Parts: sequence; C-alpha cells; structure tokens
Amino acid sequence: MDAPVPSNESAAPAPYLVLLEVAEAIAVHRDLGDLFHDLAGRLHRVVRFDYLNLILHDPVRNVMRLHILEASRPTQIQPGLEISVEWSAAGQVLETQQPMVVADLEQDTRFPQMREMLLREGIASFCILPLTTAHHRLGVLGFGMGKRHSYTDDEIQFMQQVARQVAVAVDNALNYEDAQQYQKQLASERDRLRVLLEVNNAVISNLDSKKLFASIAESLRRALHHDYTSLALHDAKRNIMRLHALAFPHGHGYVREEMEIPVDNSPGGLCFLERKPLLLRAADLAKYKNEAVDALRAEGVRSMCCVPLITRDRALGALNIASLRDAAFSQQDLELLTQVAAQVAIAVENALAYEEIARLKDKLAGEKLYLEDEIRTEFSFDEIIGESTALKNILKQVETVAPTDSTVLIQGETGTGKELIARAIHNLGSRREGTFVKINCAAIPTGLLESELFGHERGAFTGAIAQKIGRFELADRGTLFLDEVGDIPLDLQPKLLRVLQEQEFERLGGTRTIRIDVRVVAATNRDLVQMVAERQFRSDLFYRLNVFPVQMPSLRQRRGDIPVLVRYFAQKYARQMKRSIDSIPAETMAALTKYHWPGNIRELENLIERAVILSRGNVLDVPLTELRERDDETAVEAQTLQAHERDHILRTLRDTGWILAGPHGAAARLGMKRTTLQSRMQKLGIRRPA
Repeated sequence: MDAPVPSNESAAPAPYLVLLEVAEAIAVHRDLGDLFHDLAGRLHRVVRFDYLNLILHDPVRNVMRLHILEASRPTQIQPGLEISVEWSAAGQVLETQQPMVVADLEQDTRFPQMREMLLREGIASFCILPLTTAHHRLGVLGFGMGKRHSYTDDEIQFMQQVARQVAVAVDNALNYEDAQQYQKQLASERDRLRVLLEVNNAVISNLDSKKLFASIAESLRRALHHDYTSLALHDAKRNIMRLHALAFPHGHGYVREEMEIPVDNSPGGLCFLERKPLLLRAADLAKYKNEAVDALRAEGVRSMCCVPLITRDRALGALNIASLRDAAFSQQDLELLTQVAAQVAIAVENALAYEEIARLKDKLAGEKLYLEDEIRTEFSFDEIIGESTALKNILKQVETVAPTDSTVLIQGETGTGKELIARAIHNLGSRREGTFVKINCAAIPTGLLESELFGHERGAFTGAIAQKIGRFELADRGTLFLDEVGDIPLDLQPKLLRVLQEQEFERLGGTRTIRIDVRVVAATNRDLVQMVAERQFRSDLFYRLNVFPVQMPSLRQRRGDIPVLVRYFAQKYARQMKRSIDSIPAETMAALTKYHWPGNIRELENLIERAVILSRGNVLDVPLTELRERDDETAVEAQTLQAHERDHILRTLRDTGWILAGPHGAAARLGMKRTTLQSRMQKLGIRRPA
C-alpha cells in the first residue's frame, strides 16, 4: 500500500512502520487486553476509529462473543456480550471471510438488533475484518466511528494486514490459556496424588495416633481448602462417638477433643453406622440436635464432609472435614477423602493397639531425650521449631499474609530464622507450585548485583560472553526472597522499586521490557527506618517493601523454646555422627536457657554441634566455660560502652552550658528527647555541678 512521504516530523507515520510496531507489540504482550490497549494507541496514528473490538466465535454454542473493547468514549457495551452468528454482522464476516464496511449505519437495516444497540451508543459507521489463521476461524476485528465514514481501499488493506497479525496473536493467547488451564488441572491432580503418598508415608512411619492425625491433617490442608479436621472413633462399651483428634487452628474453643457425640444423631455417627460417605451443607447440619453439631454451627461451620473408617474386620469411626464456607466440598473432594480414609483406617487400628502397649511400658520408662521427625507448632509449619507465644504470634502473621501476594518485610537479628519464615510464606501461599528463589544481597559484589537480579545481555559489559537470566525472571510465578535487602546500593534501588511496582524491567544492556509475576519477600537485620533517616535507603522503596512487616523475636525473647531446640540439634548431629545422646544434665540445660545468645539460633546450633563432637558418652557435654567467658566479655564491653556514653553526654552538656531543652540544647544535639536525656543522666550518675 503506497503512502505519502511525511513532509515533517509531525506527519503521520508510514503504515508499514506502524505494521512493524504492531508486530513488536504482539511480540511483547502475552495478555490480549494489554495488547489491544497498545494497538489502539498505535493504530490511531494511521486509521480513524473511536473504538476497537475483538469478537470471538464460540463454536459450541455458535454465538459471537465480545471479548475485548477499547473505546475512546463512555459506552454501555461490555465484554461478554453475545449475539447469534446469523443475526450479526460479525457472524456474516466470519462465515464469508470478507471484510464488511458500513459507512452510514442509519441507512443499513440488515441486522436490526445489532443496529439499534450500536446507534444507541452513538456509533455511525464501522468496518469488520475476519480473524483467521491457517487452521482456525477465530472471530473478527472491528473498527468503529461516531460519525459517518467510508473506509478507503488502502485503509481496508492496511487493516487486513493488521488483522492477519492479530489473528496469530489471538490464536497463541488462546492456546496459552488452554495450556495454563491444563497445567492447573495437572497441578491439582498432582496435589491429590501427593496427599495419598504423604498419608501413606505417615501411615508407615507413625504408630502414635496423635502424630498420625497431625500428619494427615496437614496433608489434607494442602490439597483441600477447609478449616476443621477431626477423627471421631466409636466407643463400643458406651456406644458413642468420641472426638479422638482435632485440628481447628482458628476455632474459638466450642469444639474440643474427647467431646462425646451420639451415634444415631450426628453426621459422623450416621456415616459410621451406614458405612457410607456424607456430604452436608448448612441446612443438613441444622437437622442434627446435639452438643457437638451445635458447637460446630456456633463456630460458623457451613459445610461438612464425613467418610467412614473401615478395616477388613470392622468400622472404627469417621474422618471429618468442615469449612466455614457454603458448599465448600465437591464430589471429587469426597472421593479423595474416601481414598485417604481407607489408608487411615488401617493405621488408626494399628496406632490404637500400639498406644495401649506403649502406655504400659511408659510407666517404668525414665526421662529420655527424644527427637520427633518434625517439631511443629499448632500451625503445622515445616522446619520451624518451637512452641513459645512469641513464635506462635509470628506464625499467625504468616498464616494471614501467605495466601495473598503482598510484599512481606521480615526484620530481626542475625540467626533468628528469617529464611525459614520466608519459605513458610511461599509454601503456604498460592505460589507454592512456583519456584522459591533466594538471593543474599550482602554476599554479592555491588557491581554484579544488578546482573544477578535482572540478568544481562551478551556483551553488556566486559566478560558478559552469554545472555544471563536474572533472579527475577527465574522467580516468575513464584517467590523471590531478597535477604539482607538493606545492603542493596542506593543507585540500584530505583530499578528495584520499579520492578516491585510495575512488575517489569530490562536486562542489563537490553532494550526489551520483560514482564513478570513475582511475589517479593525481603529480610534484613538492619534498621531500615534509621537508614531512611540517614538517606542510606530510599523511603519510597522502604514503604513499598514494608507492606506487611514481620518482626522476628530473638532467642532470648523465646527462652521457652531453648530446651526444645537443644534436644532437636543434639539428636540431629548425633544421628549425623552415628552417636547416641540419651540425656542432657539439668544444670547444662539451665545454663543454656539463661545465656543471652547474641547469635540467636545459629549460635545455639553451632554450640550444640560442637558439644556432640566433644561428648564421649551418652550424656551431652556442653562447654559451658565458653558461655561464661562470653558473658564476661559482654559485661566488660557493656561497661566500656557505658563509660563512652557517659563521657559523650558530659562533653555535650558542657558544650551547651548544661542546657537540656531547646533547639540548641544537649537533647537536640544528642538526637533524643529531653526526658530521655534526663533518664540516661540519672542512670549514668551524671549531675550538674554546683
């Protein structure tokens, strides 16, 4: 198509240049909505139109459906609008594969239903072109105007070339969506198979019914969204059902373990009697009148699923899950739970027999050191050990933020387990199927950090002999853990801020914008607020990272967890070194609990590893003299720091003539409040001379 040569810089670009831009836009955009928004801006320079739309054909229902609409004026027409093939201009274009141009809609009466709708919207003329690939008739591409206009042959020829390119992009996008849907189905099936495998492993490795139930409940939570899990076993002597085990993390305490349930008037009892699975909604639960069901309804339970526990010889009880949502469970969920129950029934029977034997043996057993395969809190977080209130509060925060895609900033001293919390956030969130990528910003030289984060193109700098994919790209659809984020240099922080806000960046030495979908979890042991005040860290980046702050407690703030951690590390390293550690002296444990642990859990772990190496018998031999020496050094250091602080305050007071308040007073110079300065003076024994 010939086009006039522009006479100046403001002239419209040549159509073939716009076609190149269209091709570029199609290559960049994966999302059709973004693509059409971009196309509208580019095509406006060559073709006159007030709206641009994409209408796709649904071959199953044989209708034309409005998929995307880019309009320059307000409109009542919304995506999703459907019209039959035979009663629409779009349908005729699809069938004939010929462009349709209507220069004056008021004079064209071929499609009355569509005509009235378009006239109401102020559309006076339009042009529709088929979208067709070598294999499919996809739909049509439409251009329209609010005034009468007849598109020229050159314009139609240009728009046909655009339509050919758009057809390929639409076909690719639809295929991508189908692939994504298929991937989700595969992921769902994989999760269900994983549950069965995990339950099987739990059945093999656990004879204790409590541990068995905890493992099963955790596995079920990963595959089925629910709020409540319980194991109701039949007491043959009294002919009642009893809640033998319960997992209800967010319950208010209305439902409790050992609660008695009537066999003939409860969902679990009916499931047990009839040996058939049950799927219940809120109305079904209302039919049962007993304390247990009343407690469930008081907790807000709206749907429930019960399956019987049956062995070859007898029925043991029922496995139950419940949700606070209406109609939370499907027939597919019921089938999965039935498969799980078949494995659980055998394990429960074995576990009950084992518990009876263990109960008799434990009467004579002394206090022994033991290690559970996994030490968990009531929130069931892998690898996070402890039961203190401080730790539980952190895990509650993790449970709250994990299902979202919000940025999390984990702050705390070195060695407090910030990476474990970051992994828990990833594993509990919707991105657990994606990759968890971590980078320690302090461990990478400043000159290489940008390349590590964003990648580089070949030849971007000396030594860049090949293209490199950065950590952000590797973490696409997953989670990126930025450890020691406070060490990111100031000149790199604007680029990090951009990728956090826009989810896009360019590789080092590249010009192509790369779009990603990444959740960022950051961590630091530095005081970012102070760094912002000292202009060492950008305030806008800090606020973008600090969407959901998590403050990790130090080990001295959770001293109750120290004995559990000591036992865990002792057994861990004893097993690695093929040794046997049976006990820990009480005075040793008391000293370890009392110590202030400046290096937190990492320091404790290193000390226990060294103690296992030094131990010659079955008793853990901890070098307590090291702790006493460290305490003495800390005390001397504290005294030295206190002396320096006292001298500094005294010099400032003398310089200001012992004036405390005011803009030129000692408090302002020292960067503290007057009352704080008075308190420090009293503590350090500083008095104004007579």
